[in-house]
Amino acid sequence: MKKIGILFGQERSFPEAVIERINQKAEKGITAEAVKIDKIFQNAPLGYSVIIDRISQDVPFYRASLKNAAITGTAVINNPFWWSADEKFFNNALAEQIGVPVPKTALIPSREHPTGTTSESFSNLEMPLNWDAIFDYVGFPAYMKPYDGGGWRDVYKLHDKEDFFDKHSGTQQLVMLLQEEIIFEDYFRCYCIGGKHVRIMQYDPRNPHHLRYATEGKSPDPKLLKKVEEYTLKLCQYLGYDFNTVEFAVRDGVPIAIDFCNPAPDADIKSVGQENFDWVVETTADYAIERAKAQKDGQDNLTWGEYIKASVGGKPLIAKAAPTKTAPAKKAPAAKAVTEKAPTKPKKTAAKK
Repeated sequence: MKKIGILFGQERSFPEAVIERINQKAEKGITAEAVKIDKIFQNAPLGYSVIIDRISQDVPFYRASLKNAAITGTAVINNPFWWSADEKFFNNALAEQIGVPVPKTALIPSREHPTGTTSESFSNLEMPLNWDAIFDYVGFPAYMKPYDGGGWRDVYKLHDKEDFFDKHSGTQQLVMLLQEEIIFEDYFRCYCIGGKHVRIMQYDPRNPHHLRYATEGKSPDPKLLKKVEEYTLKLCQYLGYDFNTVEFAVRDGVPIAIDFCNPAPDADIKSVGQENFDWVVETTADYAIERAKAQKDGQDNLTWGEYIKASVGGKPLIAKAAPTKTAPAKKAPAAKAVTEKAPTKPKKTAAKK
Protein backbone atom coordinates (compact mmCIF):
# COMPACT_ATOMS: atom_id res chain seq x y z
CA MET A 1 0.00 0.00 0.00
CA LYS A 2 1.36 3.40 -0.98
CA LYS A 3 0.59 6.18 1.48
CA ILE A 4 0.20 9.87 0.66
CA GLY A 5 0.75 12.04 3.71
CA ILE A 6 0.01 15.73 4.26
CA LEU A 7 2.18 17.66 6.71
CA PHE A 8 0.38 20.79 7.93
CA GLY A 9 0.07 23.21 10.81
CA GLN A 10 -2.85 25.41 11.84
CA GLU A 11 -4.77 25.15 8.56
CA ARG A 12 -7.55 22.59 8.36
CA SER A 13 -9.92 23.06 5.41
CA PHE A 14 -7.43 22.34 2.62
CA PRO A 15 -5.40 19.40 4.01
CA GLU A 16 -8.48 17.64 5.34
CA ALA A 17 -10.30 18.08 2.02
CA VAL A 18 -7.34 16.72 0.03
CA ILE A 19 -7.07 13.65 2.25
CA GLU A 20 -10.79 13.02 1.91
CA ARG A 21 -10.75 13.50 -1.89
CA ILE A 22 -7.80 11.16 -2.45
CA ASN A 23 -9.47 8.45 -0.43
CA GLN A 24 -12.79 9.01 -2.23
CA LYS A 25 -11.05 8.28 -5.53
CA ALA A 26 -10.24 4.79 -4.20
CA GLU A 27 -7.18 4.27 -6.39
CA LYS A 28 -5.99 0.70 -5.97
CA GLY A 29 -3.10 0.47 -3.53
CA ILE A 30 -3.13 4.18 -2.59
CA THR A 31 -4.39 5.83 0.58
CA ALA A 32 -4.00 9.27 2.19
CA GLU A 33 -3.66 10.52 5.75
CA ALA A 34 -2.17 13.27 7.90
CA VAL A 35 1.54 12.57 8.39
CA LYS A 36 2.30 10.92 11.72
CA ILE A 37 5.80 11.26 13.24
CA ASP A 38 6.81 9.68 16.53
CA LYS A 39 10.56 9.37 15.89
CA ILE A 40 13.14 10.33 13.29
CA PHE A 41 16.27 8.21 12.81
CA GLN A 42 18.92 8.97 10.21
CA ASN A 43 18.35 7.22 6.89
CA ALA A 44 15.14 5.62 8.17
CA PRO A 45 12.05 5.96 5.91
CA LEU A 46 8.91 7.62 7.25
CA GLY A 47 6.72 5.17 5.39
CA TYR A 48 5.14 7.58 2.89
CA SER A 49 5.44 7.39 -0.89
CA VAL A 50 4.40 11.06 -1.16
CA ILE A 51 4.34 13.88 1.39
CA ILE A 52 2.66 17.20 0.64
CA ASP A 53 4.48 19.80 2.74
CA ARG A 54 2.44 22.74 4.03
CA ILE A 55 4.36 23.75 7.17
CA SER A 56 8.13 23.08 7.13
CA GLN A 57 8.87 26.73 6.26
CA ASP A 58 7.89 27.50 9.86
CA VAL A 59 9.22 24.37 11.60
CA PRO A 60 12.93 23.52 11.02
CA PHE A 61 12.43 20.07 12.60
CA TYR A 62 9.96 19.22 9.84
CA ARG A 63 12.29 20.52 7.12
CA ALA A 64 15.10 18.25 8.34
CA SER A 65 12.66 15.34 8.62
CA LEU A 66 11.50 15.84 5.03
CA LYS A 67 15.05 15.88 3.69
CA ASN A 68 15.63 12.58 5.47
CA ALA A 69 12.39 11.21 3.99
CA ALA A 70 13.41 12.38 0.52
CA ILE A 71 16.78 10.67 0.62
CA THR A 72 15.03 7.43 1.58
CA GLY A 73 12.69 7.60 -1.42
CA THR A 74 9.70 9.79 -0.54
CA ALA A 75 8.43 12.17 -3.23
CA VAL A 76 8.15 15.39 -1.21
CA ILE A 77 5.97 18.19 -2.60
CA ASN A 78 7.78 20.65 -2.69
CA ASN A 79 11.44 19.59 -2.92
CA PRO A 80 12.75 20.45 0.59
CA PHE A 81 16.34 20.91 -0.62
CA TRP A 82 15.40 23.56 -3.16
CA TRP A 83 12.92 25.19 -0.79
CA SER A 84 15.78 25.58 1.73
CA ALA A 85 18.02 27.30 -0.83
CA ASP A 86 15.54 29.50 -2.67
CA GLU A 87 14.65 33.12 -1.83
CA LYS A 88 12.97 36.11 -3.44
CA PHE A 89 16.05 38.03 -4.59
CA PHE A 90 17.51 35.02 -6.42
CA ASN A 91 14.10 34.30 -7.92
CA ASN A 92 13.96 37.79 -9.39
CA ALA A 93 17.40 37.34 -10.92
CA LEU A 94 16.34 34.00 -12.41
CA ALA A 95 13.16 35.55 -13.80
CA GLU A 96 15.21 38.20 -15.62
CA GLN A 97 17.49 35.49 -17.01
CA ILE A 98 14.54 33.61 -18.53
CA GLY A 99 12.74 36.67 -19.84
CA VAL A 100 9.95 37.18 -17.29
CA PRO A 101 9.47 40.86 -16.33
CA VAL A 102 9.97 41.72 -12.65
CA PRO A 103 10.19 44.99 -10.67
CA LYS A 104 13.58 46.66 -10.26
CA THR A 105 14.91 45.33 -6.95
CA ALA A 106 17.99 45.95 -4.76
CA LEU A 107 19.28 43.83 -1.87
CA ILE A 108 19.81 45.69 1.42
CA PRO A 109 21.99 44.35 4.28
CA SER A 110 20.53 44.02 7.75
CA ARG A 111 20.40 47.13 9.92
CA GLU A 112 21.86 45.26 12.92
CA HIS A 113 24.72 42.79 12.95
CA PRO A 114 23.52 39.18 12.97
CA THR A 115 24.00 37.43 16.29
CA GLY A 116 27.60 36.26 16.67
CA THR A 117 29.05 38.84 14.26
CA THR A 118 30.73 42.24 14.67
CA SER A 119 31.59 45.12 12.35
CA GLU A 120 34.75 43.19 11.41
CA SER A 121 32.52 40.51 9.88
CA PHE A 122 31.46 43.09 7.28
CA SER A 123 34.86 44.36 6.20
CA ASN A 124 33.93 43.70 2.55
CA LEU A 125 31.00 46.11 2.71
CA GLU A 126 31.79 49.72 1.83
CA MET A 127 30.08 51.93 4.38
CA PRO A 128 28.09 53.94 3.80
CA LEU A 129 26.55 52.11 0.86
CA ASN A 130 25.98 54.02 -2.36
CA TRP A 131 22.47 54.95 -1.33
CA ASP A 132 22.00 57.50 -4.10
CA ALA A 133 22.66 54.84 -6.77
CA ILE A 134 20.30 52.42 -5.03
CA PHE A 135 17.50 54.98 -4.75
CA ASP A 136 18.00 56.18 -8.34
CA TYR A 137 17.76 52.58 -9.59
CA VAL A 138 14.60 51.63 -7.70
CA GLY A 139 12.87 55.00 -7.48
CA PHE A 140 10.16 56.19 -5.07
CA PRO A 141 7.53 55.32 -4.00
CA ALA A 142 8.93 51.86 -3.34
CA TYR A 143 8.33 48.81 -1.19
CA MET A 144 10.64 47.19 1.34
CA LYS A 145 10.21 43.56 2.39
CA PRO A 146 12.35 40.66 3.68
CA TYR A 147 14.35 38.92 0.98
CA ASP A 148 13.09 35.52 2.15
CA GLY A 149 9.86 36.43 3.91
CA GLY A 150 6.20 35.74 3.34
CA GLY A 151 2.73 36.15 4.78
CA TRP A 152 2.84 39.94 4.37
CA ARG A 153 5.15 40.26 7.40
CA ASP A 154 7.50 43.28 7.69
CA VAL A 155 6.36 44.88 4.42
CA TYR A 156 6.60 48.68 4.13
CA LYS A 157 5.57 51.24 1.54
CA LEU A 158 8.18 54.00 1.31
CA HIS A 159 7.65 57.49 -0.10
CA ASP A 160 11.21 58.88 -0.06
CA LYS A 161 14.70 58.19 1.26
CA GLU A 162 13.93 59.68 4.68
CA ASP A 163 11.01 57.27 4.95
CA PHE A 164 13.35 54.43 3.96
CA PHE A 165 15.91 55.20 6.66
CA ASP A 166 13.18 55.62 9.28
CA LYS A 167 11.54 52.25 8.46
CA HIS A 168 14.82 50.41 7.87
CA SER A 169 16.06 51.41 11.34
CA GLY A 170 13.41 49.11 12.85
CA THR A 171 14.10 46.01 10.75
CA GLN A 172 16.80 44.70 13.16
CA GLN A 173 18.57 41.66 11.64
CA LEU A 174 16.32 41.22 8.61
CA VAL A 175 17.94 41.33 5.17
CA MET A 176 15.58 43.40 3.05
CA LEU A 177 14.65 44.06 -0.55
CA LEU A 178 13.96 47.54 -1.86
CA GLN A 179 11.58 47.14 -4.79
CA GLU A 180 10.05 49.37 -7.42
CA GLU A 181 6.37 50.19 -7.03
CA ILE A 182 4.18 48.89 -9.86
CA ILE A 183 1.03 50.87 -10.68
CA PHE A 184 -1.29 48.30 -12.20
CA GLU A 185 -4.53 48.05 -14.13
CA ASP A 186 -5.01 44.31 -13.53
CA TYR A 187 -3.70 41.86 -10.95
CA PHE A 188 -3.67 38.06 -11.02
CA ARG A 189 -2.77 35.30 -8.60
CA CYS A 190 -2.12 31.94 -10.21
CA TYR A 191 -1.98 28.47 -8.70
CA CYS A 192 0.47 26.19 -10.48
CA ILE A 193 0.46 22.49 -9.63
CA GLY A 194 2.83 19.92 -11.08
CA GLY A 195 4.44 22.54 -13.29
CA LYS A 196 1.56 22.04 -15.75
CA HIS A 197 -1.84 22.81 -14.17
CA VAL A 198 -2.61 26.53 -13.89
CA ARG A 199 -5.58 28.39 -12.43
CA ILE A 200 -5.55 32.14 -13.06
CA MET A 201 -7.51 34.08 -10.47
CA GLN A 202 -8.42 37.75 -10.52
CA TYR A 203 -7.05 39.15 -7.27
CA ASP A 204 -6.97 42.48 -5.46
CA PRO A 205 -4.12 42.74 -2.92
CA ARG A 206 -5.54 46.02 -1.60
CA ASN A 207 -8.68 44.33 -0.23
CA PRO A 208 -8.92 42.73 3.22
CA HIS A 209 -7.47 39.23 3.15
CA HIS A 210 -10.82 37.42 2.97
CA LEU A 211 -12.02 39.61 0.09
CA ARG A 212 -9.00 39.58 -2.20
CA TYR A 213 -10.51 36.97 -4.52
CA ALA A 214 -13.98 38.57 -4.51
CA THR A 215 -13.71 40.62 -7.70
CA GLU A 216 -16.19 41.56 -10.38
CA GLY A 217 -16.04 43.39 -13.69
CA LYS A 218 -14.92 42.95 -17.28
CA SER A 219 -13.21 39.81 -18.54
CA PRO A 220 -9.45 40.16 -19.08
CA ASP A 221 -7.95 40.03 -22.57
CA PRO A 222 -7.42 36.35 -23.58
CA LYS A 223 -3.97 37.24 -25.00
CA LEU A 224 -3.00 38.70 -21.64
CA LEU A 225 -4.20 35.58 -19.83
CA LYS A 226 -2.18 33.43 -22.24
CA LYS A 227 0.96 35.42 -21.42
CA VAL A 228 0.25 35.16 -17.69
CA GLU A 229 -0.13 31.39 -18.05
CA GLU A 230 3.09 31.16 -20.07
CA TYR A 231 5.07 33.10 -17.46
CA THR A 232 3.55 31.09 -14.60
CA LEU A 233 4.57 27.78 -16.14
CA LYS A 234 8.03 29.07 -17.04
CA LEU A 235 8.78 30.33 -13.54
CA CYS A 236 7.55 27.21 -11.76
CA GLN A 237 9.31 24.85 -14.17
CA TYR A 238 12.63 26.69 -13.82
CA LEU A 239 12.31 26.90 -10.04
CA GLY A 240 11.16 23.29 -9.80
CA TYR A 241 8.13 23.85 -7.61
CA ASP A 242 5.32 21.27 -7.69
CA PHE A 243 2.95 23.60 -5.84
CA ASN A 244 3.29 27.37 -5.98
CA THR A 245 1.42 30.59 -6.58
CA VAL A 246 2.62 33.36 -8.88
CA GLU A 247 1.34 36.93 -8.71
CA PHE A 248 1.34 39.43 -11.57
CA ALA A 249 0.68 43.16 -11.62
CA VAL A 250 -0.22 44.25 -15.15
CA ARG A 251 1.25 47.61 -16.13
CA ASP A 252 0.57 49.00 -19.62
CA GLY A 253 -0.57 45.56 -20.74
CA VAL A 254 2.61 43.81 -19.51
CA PRO A 255 2.31 41.19 -16.70
CA ILE A 256 5.09 41.81 -14.19
CA ALA A 257 5.84 38.98 -11.75
CA ILE A 258 5.51 40.45 -8.28
CA ASP A 259 5.77 37.40 -6.04
CA PHE A 260 6.45 33.80 -7.02
CA CYS A 261 8.06 32.21 -3.99
CA ASN A 262 4.93 30.77 -2.35
CA PRO A 263 5.53 27.01 -1.98
CA ALA A 264 2.86 26.70 0.75
CA PRO A 265 0.30 29.16 -0.63
CA ASP A 266 -2.99 30.04 1.02
CA ALA A 267 -5.66 27.51 0.05
CA ASP A 268 -8.18 28.07 2.82
CA ILE A 269 -11.78 28.00 1.63
CA LYS A 270 -12.63 31.17 3.58
CA SER A 271 -10.09 33.24 1.67
CA VAL A 272 -9.91 31.70 -1.83
CA GLY A 273 -13.64 30.98 -2.24
CA GLN A 274 -15.50 27.78 -3.08
CA GLU A 275 -14.68 27.50 -6.81
CA ASN A 276 -10.95 28.10 -6.37
CA PHE A 277 -10.91 25.78 -3.36
CA ASP A 278 -12.61 22.98 -5.29
CA TRP A 279 -10.11 23.33 -8.15
CA VAL A 280 -7.01 23.28 -5.96
CA VAL A 281 -8.27 20.32 -3.89
CA GLU A 282 -9.15 18.24 -6.98
CA THR A 283 -5.94 19.09 -8.84
CA THR A 284 -3.76 18.44 -5.78
CA ALA A 285 -5.44 15.09 -5.17
CA ASP A 286 -4.93 14.01 -8.79
CA TYR A 287 -1.31 15.16 -8.83
CA ALA A 288 -0.47 13.46 -5.52
CA ILE A 289 -1.90 10.19 -6.86
CA GLU A 290 0.11 10.63 -10.06
CA ARG A 291 3.31 11.09 -8.03
CA ALA A 292 2.50 8.09 -5.82
CA LYS A 293 2.09 5.86 -8.87
CA ALA A 294 5.42 7.06 -10.28
CA GLN A 295 7.31 6.83 -6.97
CA LYS A 296 9.97 4.12 -6.74
CA ASP A 297 11.65 3.01 -3.55
CA GLY A 298 15.41 3.39 -3.31
CA GLN A 299 15.77 6.32 -5.69
CA ASP A 300 15.34 10.09 -5.83
CA ASN A 301 11.68 10.98 -6.41
CA LEU A 302 11.96 14.76 -6.11
CA THR A 303 11.26 17.43 -8.72
CA TRP A 304 14.34 19.40 -9.76
CA GLY A 305 13.86 22.62 -11.68
CA GLU A 306 15.31 23.53 -15.06
CA TYR A 307 17.79 25.89 -13.37
CA ILE A 308 19.34 23.06 -11.34
CA LYS A 309 19.26 20.59 -14.23
CA ALA A 310 20.96 23.04 -16.58
CA SER A 311 23.62 23.83 -13.96
CA VAL A 312 24.39 20.19 -13.20
CA GLY A 313 24.45 19.35 -16.90
CA GLY A 314 26.75 22.26 -17.71
CA LYS A 315 24.21 23.59 -20.21
CA PRO A 316 22.98 27.14 -20.90
CA LEU A 317 20.03 28.23 -18.80
CA ILE A 318 18.08 29.01 -21.96
CA ALA A 319 18.67 26.44 -24.69
CA LYS A 320 18.99 27.82 -28.19
CA ALA A 321 16.49 26.45 -30.68
CA ALA A 322 18.09 24.14 -33.23
CA PRO A 323 17.72 25.31 -36.83
CA THR A 324 15.22 23.33 -38.86
CA LYS A 325 14.20 23.14 -42.50
CA THR A 326 10.90 21.48 -41.81
CA ALA A 327 7.61 23.13 -40.99
CA PRO A 328 7.29 24.29 -37.36
CA ALA A 329 5.95 21.65 -35.01
CA LYS A 330 2.48 22.14 -33.61
CA LYS A 331 2.40 23.73 -30.21
CA ALA A 332 1.70 21.45 -27.26
CA PRO A 333 -1.69 21.94 -25.63
CA ALA A 334 -1.59 24.74 -23.08
CA ALA A 335 -2.08 23.99 -19.40
CA LYS A 336 -5.63 24.52 -18.25
CA ALA A 337 -6.23 28.11 -17.19
CA VAL A 338 -9.38 29.24 -15.43
CA THR A 339 -10.01 32.93 -14.83
CA GLU A 340 -12.29 34.94 -12.66
CA LYS A 341 -13.87 38.25 -13.64
CA ALA A 342 -11.63 41.33 -13.56
CA PRO A 343 -12.72 44.42 -11.60
CA THR A 344 -13.44 47.68 -13.34
CA LYS A 345 -11.58 50.02 -11.05
CA PRO A 346 -9.02 52.86 -11.27
CA LYS A 347 -5.38 51.87 -11.37
CA LYS A 348 -4.04 50.79 -8.01
CA THR A 349 -0.72 50.20 -6.32
CA ALA A 350 0.59 46.67 -6.04
CA ALA A 351 1.14 45.74 -2.44
CA LYS A 352 4.35 43.81 -2.09
CA LYS A 353 4.73 40.71 -0.05
